[in-house]
Amino acid sequence: MARVIPREQHGISRKNISPNALRVLYRLNEAGFEACLVGGAVRDLLLGGHPKDFDVATSATPEQVRHLFRNCRLIGRRFRLAHVIFGPEIIEVATYRASGDDGTGDRHLVDGRIVRDNVYGSIEEDAIRRDFTANALYYAISDFSVRDYTGGYADVEARLLRLIGEPEARYREDPVRMLRAVRLAAKLGFTIEAATAEPIPRLAPLLAEAAPARLFEETLKMFLSGHAVASFELLEVTG
Repeated sequence: MARVIPREQHGISRKNISPNALRVLYRLNEAGFEACLVGGAVRDLLLGGHPKDFDVATSATPEQVRHLFRNCRLIGRRFRLAHVIFGPEIIEVATYRASGDDGTGDRHLVDGRIVRDNVYGSIEEDAIRRDFTANALYYAISDFSVRDYTGGYADVEARLLRLIGEPEARYREDPVRMLRAVRLAAKLGFTIEAATAEPIPRLAPLLAEAAPARLFEETLKMFLSGHAVASFELLEVTG
């Protein structure tokens, strides 16, 4: 069941949201699509921070998004995304994704790892296939509420990092999530919830099979965004 936190209760102000992200949200909404700010930006706004990146999730397909914005290009094979480009700022727009595949979409797994995933679904399905509850919060432009399908709002208040779903299965599906858990906990000063932390020392060797480009990107974020010492210490603690 979704928990809807109304505008007057959550403290997110549009003043702290990129004007370009608002432009994208309003235009999608006016065209009859659902449109929400999603992920790290919503989490950081709730924590009183100033996000650098603003991602949008919508019921519109990438082709429908491209139709609405002249300054849009479609990217990605693994995840088809729309990038709406405003000079140096790019607003990433993703279509709600489903967790299952009924055969109509484009989903491809190799050894349990997702290598292509373009199966579209509802906002509820989109929420449960995200990684951590704190990253699965949606700020809806239609009524300025925050929508929570995974208990992420309470976890942000408690400063707790919790995986959505069964932790071991989620790490096997994408081993880089183990590094993300450490990086986000270090960056935000969150505690990694016990069940989320437990498999990490056992499954850490799976990182050897992860794509080098993704490991490199995660490592850069870990050590070059101002939380290097905390990240290093937590890497050691989690094995």
